[in-house]
Amino acid sequence: MGFKTQSDDDEAVADINVTPLVDVMLVLVIILLVTAPLLTQSVNVALPKTASTTPDIEKQPMQLGIDAQGGVTLNKNPIADLTVLETTLQTELAANPELIVHIYADQAVNYGKVAAVMAAAQHAGIAKLAFVTLEH
Repeated sequence: MGFKTQSDDDEAVADINVTPLVDVMLVLVIILLVTAPLLTQSVNVALPKTASTTPDIEKQPMQLGIDAQGGVTLNKNPIADLTVLETTLQTELAANPELIVHIYADQAVNYGKVAAVMAAAQHAGIAKLAFVTLEH
């Protein structure tokens, strides 16, 4: 057997006991081998067939556009003034309490104009505003 007797030289033992590491790795491999087939199984379900439906046009968000010159449009209809915008949004909000407004602002438009349009929408009672951007 290879027992080492205690001697006068107190050297640090530089050996690493890898037996526990191998045991843990083997357990993980066994768990992986047992669970892998379970992940690939699927359940065959016969889903019901339905007729195609058209989207609800009344639930579509309003499109509030601001062009580079500062012109404001609502659903591609020009709006002359922010007070007209506010009253129009109030009437639309009365018809649909869950009204959502998407803001399409040109990147060259002044931030102050965007803030004024957002303030008019807020004064009209619009609670759901979203900015629409394009990915590059």
